[in-house]
Amino acid sequence: PATKCTGCGPGYKSPLDAMKGPREEIVYLPCIYRNTGIQKPDYLATVDVDPKSPTYCQIVEPTDIFWKTGLANPHTTHCLGSGQIMISSLGDPSGNGKGGFILLDGKTFEVVGNWELPGEAAPFGYDFWYQPRHNVMMSTEWGAPKALAYGFNLEHVKEGLYGSKIHVWDWTTHKRLQSLDLGEEGAIPLEIRFLHDPAATEGYVGCALQGTVFRFYRTPKGDWAAEKVIHVPSKKVEGWALPVMPSLITDILISLDDRFLYFSNWLHGDIRQYDITNRRNPRLAGQLFLGGSILNDGPVKVLEDPENQSQPPPRTIKGKRIPGSPQMLQLSLDGKRLYVTTSLYSGWDKQFYPEMIKEGSVMMQIDVNTANGGLKVNENFLVDFGKEPNGPALAHELRYPGGDCTSDIWL
Repeated sequence: PATKCTGCGPGYKSPLDAMKGPREEIVYLPCIYRNTGIQKPDYLATVDVDPKSPTYCQIVEPTDIFWKTGLANPHTTHCLGSGQIMISSLGDPSGNGKGGFILLDGKTFEVVGNWELPGEAAPFGYDFWYQPRHNVMMSTEWGAPKALAYGFNLEHVKEGLYGSKIHVWDWTTHKRLQSLDLGEEGAIPLEIRFLHDPAATEGYVGCALQGTVFRFYRTPKGDWAAEKVIHVPSKKVEGWALPVMPSLITDILISLDDRFLYFSNWLHGDIRQYDITNRRNPRLAGQLFLGGSILNDGPVKVLEDPENQSQPPPRTIKGKRIPGSPQMLQLSLDGKRLYVTTSLYSGWDKQFYPEMIKEGSVMMQIDVNTANGGLKVNENFLVDFGKEPNGPALAHELRYPGGDCTSDIWL
């Protein structure tokens, strides 16, 4: 079955077929101790998400993580049709930006070498998505690890230590063909997603610093371009580190039927659902606050909000006040359940949500209205990583063993 780890995926022939697959039963999450003061190795947690299971909503099996790489700060992982595993990197061992890609043998996990050609690495790296049918790969930029490792400093943006480009690669030759500069509005482009339909030549990228989502697409000439399609305006505030607070879009994903796009605003504290049936004009269909930096009982006061939204109350689930803010997302294959964790990066967690370092992060489940749009928290589901045996942990990305919305690529 699709939810059991059997050494290979279920092999759905299309994204729409995958939506009809069995319900997810377990979720994998890397849990981080770096920069928390706890001198223990990071590990992989397995969470039971089967409501019929006696260990539902519990962590059932931790495993140590071990990386073997010549590049530093590995990030996104995708499996290739060749059987190899490809991993993007943020930089070099000295902490400088370097957007290279590591190839691992899919059976032995030995390092094979770099995917990109010598001298072709991008200035910065972060996420990537490839589409062999169109012989293309897209990659994004966060920043130099030495700048972002211990928190965010706006001066580092001015010094050019953060990125603003999408890079277009030839999938066959591994050559970098284009670099699309998204400008100030597209600063710090993080997660990038093609539409799941393998015939599609477009997708979306979430840009953190200005709270924007850009649509990228292939032009009639055969090259690639990008346009801004969503903007979450910053809020004028007092009682915070800066006088203006961006939303900080950190994760995005697309439902397997290519109807809805979801993203998290890690500073404002909300998750948004957009109907993207009209690819160039997404429509807001759902919104849910789950923590964040503008809670109505916190030190920050919103002085001016272009969206005229009231400051949200704190969120409590199963008796626990949620620390931090929604960050990493994963959607069930049928699109009806959205899983959420709250940690971004330990250095940034410590800077913006210090209580999460003390309490650990959490995992939540959101019920999704797939007919008309809408988001509702599941009040009976909460995984508290503050109760781990070695101390509070920071849970991050969510993956299913049989494939999911953020890892599966159809040819």
